[in-house]
Amino acid sequence: MRVITALAFSLVVVFALSVAAQQRGAGAPQGAAQQGGGQRGGGQPQPSITQTTVVTAAEVAAKTAGGNLIRLAPYNVNLEVRTMGQAAAVHETEAELFYVMEGSGTLVTGGKLIEERRTNPENLSGTGIEGGVTRKVSKGDWILVPAGEPHQYPAVEGSGLRLMSMHLPKKVG
Repeated sequence: MRVITALAFSLVVVFALSVAAQQRGAGAPQGAAQQGGGQRGGGQPQPSITQTTVVTAAEVAAKTAGGNLIRLAPYNVNLEVRTMGQAAAVHETEAELFYVMEGSGTLVTGGKLIEERRTNPENLSGTGIEGGVTRKVSKGDWILVPAGEPHQYPAVEGSGLRLMSMHLPKKVG
């Protein structure tokens, strides 16, 4: 598990450093909008993966109810705010990387979805998980859920969980 966590952390660090290096090389001012395809939270134009993207601290702070922070197809970095337990999910074609930014709660992974239903061609949802592994998660934790594995945050503590999540496709390109 430490190897997976280190790999996931390395991916995020390399992504951030790459963005910063490209920003300096492009000569554009920090936060400057660039032309390109795709969307970012709030419907703003978003550069493609070949262009620099800066999401400022002010933009992150403005997101109080969750939302898409960065969308660089096929990667999306999201801010998730969970103030209560949520339904269980399975992403059949994508792993999901979480970083707990604030708060604590309960995570259940593995097992089988209860009252499984298809929500779109690549995702399933359920009211809960039967036979999964329950763990407490808190600020600073990294979680990597493999593609096809049920996962759920059935309970949160205090003011809830603030999570950064990134979906990682099995195959890129």
